[in-house]
Amino acid sequence: MKQVMWGAALLSVCATSLVFAQAETPRIDQRQANQEKRIDQGIASGQLNEREATRLNNQQEHVNKLEDKAKSDGVVTKKERARINHAQDRTSRHIARQKHDRQQR
Repeated sequence: MKQVMWGAALLSVCATSLVFAQAETPRIDQRQANQEKRIDQGIASGQLNEREATRLNNQQEHVNKLEDKAKSDGVVTKKERARINHAQDRTSRHIARQKHDRQQR
């Protein structure tokens, strides 16, 4: 009887840890940090003006909200991950374009 109870307890702990493991998004988090760093570097170097930086930061915030929404149920599905990656790709392109658009600062 004790073995059955311990087995059930172990199974529930493992199942719970799998759910939490799926909600973690280290690659997405690292990419967000890198993109925020690129924006900060663009501001510091003068490649981005205040308006461009504000727009890019708003796009980053949108991606953060997508990630938070995906994590809210404890599991980030492939579809949610793809949507977040697409938003990050779009934001990354915008950062690159704005940093190299030859506007006067």
